[in-house]
Amino acid sequence: MSASSAFSDEKGGSSSVGEPEYGHDPASGGIFSSDYKRHDDLKEMLDSNKDSLKLEAMKRIVAMIARGKNTSDLFPAVVKNVACKNIEDPNQLIRASALRVLSSIRVTIIVPIMMLAIKEAASDMSPYVRKTAAHAIPKLYSLDPEQKDQLIEVIEKLLADKTTLVAGSVVMAFEEVCPERIDLIHKNYRKLCNLLVDVEEWGQVVIINMLTRYARTQFLNPNLNECLLEEGGESTFYGSDADQDEDEDEDKKDEALSKRKPYVMDPDHRLLLRNTKPLLQSRNAAVVMAVAQLYFHLAPKAEVGVIAKALVRLLRSHSEVQYVVLQNVATMTIKRRGMFEPYLKSFYIRSTDPTQIKVLKLEVLTNLASETNISTILREFQTYIKSMDKDFVAATIQAIGRCATHIGEVRDTCLNGLVQLLSNRDELVVAESVVVIKKLLQMQPEKHSDIIKHMAKLTDNIQVPMARASILWLIGEYCEHVPKIAPDVLRKMAKTFTNEEDIVKLQIINLAAKLYLTNSKQTKLLTQYVLNLAKYDQNYDIRDRARFIRQLIVPTDKCGALSKYAKKLILALKPAPILESPFKDRDHFQLGSLSHLLNTKAGGYQELPDWPQDAPDPSVRNVEVPEWTKCSSREKRKEKKVEKPFYSDSEGESGPTESADSGNSTFYSDSASSSASGSEQSGSGSEESEESEERSDSDEEEEEEEEEAKKRKTQKKEPIEATISPSGSLKSYELLHRITGEGLWVEYCFSRQPFLPDPHMVAVQIQFTNSAATEAKSLRLEEAKLQSGMRVKEFPEIEVLPAGESATVVMGVDFCDSTQAANLQLCTHSRKFFVSIQPPVGELMTPSFMTENEFKKEQGQLMGMNEITEKMQLPERCQNEHAIVQRVIAAANLSRVPCGSDKEFAGRTVTSGSLVLVTVATKESGPSQLTINCEKMVIGTMLVKDILLALTQ
Repeated sequence: MSASSAFSDEKGGSSSVGEPEYGHDPASGGIFSSDYKRHDDLKEMLDSNKDSLKLEAMKRIVAMIARGKNTSDLFPAVVKNVACKNIEDPNQLIRASALRVLSSIRVTIIVPIMMLAIKEAASDMSPYVRKTAAHAIPKLYSLDPEQKDQLIEVIEKLLADKTTLVAGSVVMAFEEVCPERIDLIHKNYRKLCNLLVDVEEWGQVVIINMLTRYARTQFLNPNLNECLLEEGGESTFYGSDADQDEDEDEDKKDEALSKRKPYVMDPDHRLLLRNTKPLLQSRNAAVVMAVAQLYFHLAPKAEVGVIAKALVRLLRSHSEVQYVVLQNVATMTIKRRGMFEPYLKSFYIRSTDPTQIKVLKLEVLTNLASETNISTILREFQTYIKSMDKDFVAATIQAIGRCATHIGEVRDTCLNGLVQLLSNRDELVVAESVVVIKKLLQMQPEKHSDIIKHMAKLTDNIQVPMARASILWLIGEYCEHVPKIAPDVLRKMAKTFTNEEDIVKLQIINLAAKLYLTNSKQTKLLTQYVLNLAKYDQNYDIRDRARFIRQLIVPTDKCGALSKYAKKLILALKPAPILESPFKDRDHFQLGSLSHLLNTKAGGYQELPDWPQDAPDPSVRNVEVPEWTKCSSREKRKEKKVEKPFYSDSEGESGPTESADSGNSTFYSDSASSSASGSEQSGSGSEESEESEERSDSDEEEEEEEEEAKKRKTQKKEPIEATISPSGSLKSYELLHRITGEGLWVEYCFSRQPFLPDPHMVAVQIQFTNSAATEAKSLRLEEAKLQSGMRVKEFPEIEVLPAGESATVVMGVDFCDSTQAANLQLCTHSRKFFVSIQPPVGELMTPSFMTENEFKKEQGQLMGMNEITEKMQLPERCQNEHAIVQRVIAAANLSRVPCGSDKEFAGRTVTSGSLVLVTVATKESGPSQLTINCEKMVIGTMLVKDILLALTQ
């Protein structure tokens, strides 16, 4: 139906579902109120299982939009149809793209559909789709925060995912939605540690940062005892002349140290450090930085040094990377100076470095300065002062001042060098030198009166306001050391007072006040002159300072008692300034974070938790082993004593507490298994305690198991080949999508068990899951369109299926040895859905046990047109007998023929009992050969394709 026909329908009024030409407020009733009923009709058409009705509805909606009509209430139904079809697509990329588009639509009305789609994708067989679901969670949370509880359930489910592709994305969703729910991490902590080495780089950064904060809440400070010792040492040094109270405090500290138990690192703490250490060799700078901050915040002091080499390596990267790394190194060198001292030359400055990199390297070099290397560092600084980059030169002069402050042996050398800079032609260099010299002179002014005199002579030449103000403050503060020069400086400054900058004027007033109090005979008139000039200055700060000083130093009848203390106020001793690094207090921000880079708390920043006083319960990270696996785990431990582990020694040592985490790590890569071995060794303490509890609490269970084992030995054993079945890995197929089914999700699989009511039918196992908020009633299957000869044995009706519950039933279908689909109708109390069950050719068979002689005899009778042969090249991972047998049996419900030189399998079709024989012949050199002998050529042709795909993919 075209858009034009839709228009004609609407105008004619015969079958229109669009809005009329005219209308009023819906509250007024009339024609407009019927539009909502018509929209309901369109919704029903969109919810139909017939594509023709959906297409008709979409055409009419497009026609209504073209006329400018409001169809916003149909938006969820349209989105559900567009997204649902793609979310059900067989291609995982299409399913993921559909979810990505759906989650990017920022419309609140489709939140329920989006939630259903995310829940569906979280259970998808494809890790890529599950990863996309994790990415969609923060989008939905930002759109509707009220969905937080349901999203947390999805996050909890995805956190249990053991796929490396999903791990980083779900942790990011966890950080965005519920970072306070630390209980969700407990059970997955060891798994995340073990998978970390194989996770993508972006995911590694997210997981490491999250685990850093987690560890700060769950483990004790490994450097706590050292901190107490350092505190005790400092108090002894500074309190050498302390009174009795301070001695008592020291005794209390000693008593606390003696009572404190020796520190023993938690095995899970060690697991984290061990599994992140290899990532210091990552090619990604962000990963290296993340591991470095983790070690800085979590590792014992003796082990932090391993990160230094990796960080120095990053200094060969781009300037942006260097800037971030140097920011963090500058912070680290304040508390961990020793770890970077061997790499001192790596922080030398190159002429090609940008200014910001030069300044940061200067900061690091200054922090690393000590009595042993100060001479080398100062020689470097002398070279830097000759640079053409004036900002860099100013920073170098400040660095020299800091070195002189912290290392007394070179203070005089630094002062003399700075004084020589006072003759530099560049005013900025001279000004910065004056400021630094002023700070250094405050430490020992009596020893450096010559320098003060030399600086006083510079007032005629230096024009930089800060430098002039520093000289005037210095002369006024130590005027008793230059009694002859100070009044003359004040005389010169009084002449130029009105032309000076405000900062200089304030220091002239201070100089005048100090000289008035110490040498009033020579400076009384000068001081009054300066105060009179300041009284009428345009700057109110200068005017206020002049009034205050006049009342304080010039005694009058109206003066209060404060003037008696003028000398004590103005000439009071000032403490020498402490030149400190701007990075001194930055370590309270988590290293590597934006907040640390900016030195201010950024939006979304999570504070780094303090270490706990007492260690929390470590058992919360133990993964419970299901009851049905305990027997097998104990049997595996018994086998370990006799047999060598199949994969590696470390995997063989895995205990019950990590069977769900480290045991599966070998599935992903060798590196993961090596990291897993560390976790198992570190967790040996908890593993031994668990085993001892098992031995003490389950003696009766073991006795019963032994009796059952004896009974099994006495029973007649069937050949092992006849019992091989991939029943633990049956493939499931979707019968009804949960979005299409409005929350009802139906899957089916072929159980490969005989269907007892009729042995000529294939047993189909169907699982119903009700993910809706309401209960489902009267669940049943009815025949719809079956091919001729097909028969169906329905399952008993499920009367009620509560919300959130699942139910499993078995039905029989006679496919007549054909792969054509059985079209059925799935009914509930309110809806009917058209569904279809289509079997792979391998599920139309049942195993048939026969000896090798019987196999050869039957094969000889099925030659010629009943035999199909294909050459194939087996991949390396499918060249052993075990892999071939498993893949063939997974593709077809056959049984292995024992004692054959080749891999031989036999079975019969369920309906007609036709014989099916499969032979896989492998050679050391050259291609392998697949041969199928079957009475039914069509089945043989399809079976060749399926087994060939299973063996070569």
